[in-house]
Amino acid sequence: MATDIATGKATSPKAAAASKFSKDTYIKWYREMLLMRRFEEKCGHLYIQQKFGGFCHLYIGQEAILSGMMAAIRPSDKVITAYRDHAHPLVMGSDPNKVMAELYGKATGLSKGKGGSMHMFDKERNLFGGHGIVGAQIPMGAGIAFADKYNGNDNVTLTFFGDGAARQGALFETFNMAMTWKLPAIFIIENNQYAMGTSVERTSNVTDLSKLGASFEMPSETVDGMRPEAVCEAIERAADRARRGDGPTLLDIKTYRYKGHSMSDPQKYRTKEEVSEYQNQDPIEHVLRVIRENKWMSEAEIEGVEDEIKQVVEASVKFAEESPLPTADELYKDVYMQDDYPYVND
Repeated sequence: MATDIATGKATSPKAAAASKFSKDTYIKWYREMLLMRRFEEKCGHLYIQQKFGGFCHLYIGQEAILSGMMAAIRPSDKVITAYRDHAHPLVMGSDPNKVMAELYGKATGLSKGKGGSMHMFDKERNLFGGHGIVGAQIPMGAGIAFADKYNGNDNVTLTFFGDGAARQGALFETFNMAMTWKLPAIFIIENNQYAMGTSVERTSNVTDLSKLGASFEMPSETVDGMRPEAVCEAIERAADRARRGDGPTLLDIKTYRYKGHSMSDPQKYRTKEEVSEYQNQDPIEHVLRVIRENKWMSEAEIEGVEDEIKQVVEASVKFAEESPLPTADELYKDVYMQDDYPYVND
């Protein structure tokens, strides 16, 4: 039996299955999280083989956050995040081939090979990046939310950032404006306990990050990020508040990355026992327990999904390796609004 890391209460598959979530939802979560996990595992292997360069930050262990999110939002809602961003386009419906091609720096990638691992965008699915500068996406997310409020629709912007970025000064400026203007925004701390190699306890006297919104009277809560049910319910509450015009919410979603901050991280700042403790709460295994206990899939069907996901990931590698590199003239494209910007030809 696992423990809810946000509340400290014991949870069980029976309790999860007794909730409002259906068989179809759990099967969807299993497929989504397995795709994220296997894709990221493959990325780690490819990076070691020097198939692509730059930095590489893996999402392994945090998959429940994005699966829970997808069950709570609309296709018209916006998402912006930091540089641990391979999984976001995958769960939002981007072609895995294009995500892998972007990692390879190929012309067929989501960002035409110009962004690489840290800058995944998908305009059609309202994914506004992948941003490499720590905390830069926080005020940008507020700007996107402001645009929706200005345009009079009821879309919501979800801004993801880590527990390290939560210490940036721009966060407090953004929170002040977001609450003053009642922006339709959800600010989500993917609290995986470490800013690179520095624990939350070493960065501030305030270790309960849900309190960061208190001085702005921003509604906040702590969420178990190892359970998609808890994430979905918290984001639904925040989204309903935003759509009513009541303004933003801060969610401190506690999770854990099983791998290092990046592929170059030796992870000397934490113990194997700590990692193992969180692996025992693995979100994919949790969802599988619910599925098995309720007999929603046979073992053959579960293995079939595993095989299917493996084939999808292998196909993405083949696609990336066979895709062309960008041509030299791409250096001059997508830099300015070439047709409308008055000085582009001067």
